[in-house]
Amino acid sequence: MQQQPVVDYRTEPSQYRHWSFEVEGNMARLKLDIAEDGGIRPGYKLKLNSYDLGVDVELHDALNRIRFEQPQVRTVIVTSGKDRIFCSGANIFMLGVSSHAWKVNFCKFTNETRNGMEDSSKHDGLKFLAAVNGACAGGGYELALACDDIVLIDDRSSSVSLPEVPLLGVLPGTGGLTRVTDKRHVRHDLADIFCTSVEGVRGQRAVDWRLVDAIAKPAQFAETVNQRAATLSEQSSRPASGKGIQLTKLQRQESADALNYTHVSVQIDRSKRSATLTIKAPQGAQPSSIEAIENAGATWWPLAMGRELDDAILHLRTNELDVGTWILKTQGDAATVLATDQILIAHKDHWLVQQTLGLLRRTFARLDVSSRSLFALIEPGSCFAGMLAELAFCADRAYMLVLPDDAEREPVIQLDAFNFGLLPLVNDQSRLQRRFYEESAPLEAALAAAGKALNGDAAQQLGLVTASLDDIDWEDEIRIAMEERAAMSPDALTGLEANLRFASRENMATRIFGRLSAWQNWIFNRPNAVGEKGALKLYGTGQKAGFDFNRV
Repeated sequence: MQQQPVVDYRTEPSQYRHWSFEVEGNMARLKLDIAEDGGIRPGYKLKLNSYDLGVDVELHDALNRIRFEQPQVRTVIVTSGKDRIFCSGANIFMLGVSSHAWKVNFCKFTNETRNGMEDSSKHDGLKFLAAVNGACAGGGYELALACDDIVLIDDRSSSVSLPEVPLLGVLPGTGGLTRVTDKRHVRHDLADIFCTSVEGVRGQRAVDWRLVDAIAKPAQFAETVNQRAATLSEQSSRPASGKGIQLTKLQRQESADALNYTHVSVQIDRSKRSATLTIKAPQGAQPSSIEAIENAGATWWPLAMGRELDDAILHLRTNELDVGTWILKTQGDAATVLATDQILIAHKDHWLVQQTLGLLRRTFARLDVSSRSLFALIEPGSCFAGMLAELAFCADRAYMLVLPDDAEREPVIQLDAFNFGLLPLVNDQSRLQRRFYEESAPLEAALAAAGKALNGDAAQQLGLVTASLDDIDWEDEIRIAMEERAAMSPDALTGLEANLRFASRENMATRIFGRLSAWQNWIFNRPNAVGEKGALKLYGTGQKAGFDFNRV
């Protein structure tokens, strides 16, 4: 059954209720002024600049608009439009009335949005400064932590805090714990004090503990922010001038069991609890010059396809909780995919191509961290080539049909540079590096096969697919695999898949998703947090939480 109402991740600035941004030369000022009555669902008020999923949907959209529509922007200043409060974090009453699934999906999307800011800073030169102009708690501080630089107003009252453990019996769920240690290198004993205190840390102590980068008195705050933002801008590779493109609203046709975009389609089989996502190759001649790409704008295939796939993933993750298996298919001419790849590679230093690669990188990474079983089916008419071959390497299993007596219809896989590092996982590995545990022999063999049309037998010999099956066995083998998967515990599968997808190399992002998010998922189920006497349930009632003090 679908959740009601359905969440639509498509929005635009004219529809924003919580965010606004203005561009000043090479800086953008992104201002958070949350409407109390603007919750995405009824039952709570967004007081004290606290946020819910709807706030983050707007932030995700605003970031993409700055990336693509304002190429001259080098630094984004994130601040508050309210007096004496920056952000108090995720709305606690929203968390208290939400289902477990809603809380987990909310935290995951928020994580991805914060990680996306860091991804843009690292890969695309778009820098972020948090101008903390008031009290900053919980998820509000986690938003600041995602920035490159944090300036805290020194007004004797404003502080930064992560009070979730003492107040709510849960964790700072959007990366706070991990960023405090891995990113800001706060000493672990000081971090222990910080994360178990309600009142937070302010002034010079916040600088000394590395919780913020600078403080400024109210009279000097704006000047300090602007000066530090200008310094950040000097580190950016974004162009001083450039022709931005408008991100037009994604168009899709919807029915009870299907979504259809221009380049992506989704078909849901509710009896099998599966969704088939089909990604289509570009059709016809594709723009090859920067001028032609800029003229194509948001209709340019890699950008349009990436935006559509991202929207489809978010729609399924939030609105189709019972659909546990996603079947990944491709359709079209592999040659056009490979030709488009070459255009992207040839112009990879241009800002628009950089941003498009960034969107594709983050979209494919969203697949990697989705708690759904991913199966790729490589059939006649497929185009698992170059960037679209990454879909097969995202999958938990990839099955490929072999047709030795029908060479014209026999599907193939083709590799290019996109499969060797241009679209890395969040742990900075290519998916082939992950697949082969960075062992040199299979990676060198795959690299030697780049540019070749590999049939099922060749692909299996190279370790690129799980199994190559002939047409006699194909339907039965696929049916059995799907039925077996659908019969297993979704909880166990989520844990299994996350462990296997990130098996060898860790970094801050994998720890946020693998360690923090998994623990938060568990804690959200515990009575100390969400039971009748749980801290999250009783917050704001004046009643004291009743804890089971057994350590588990």
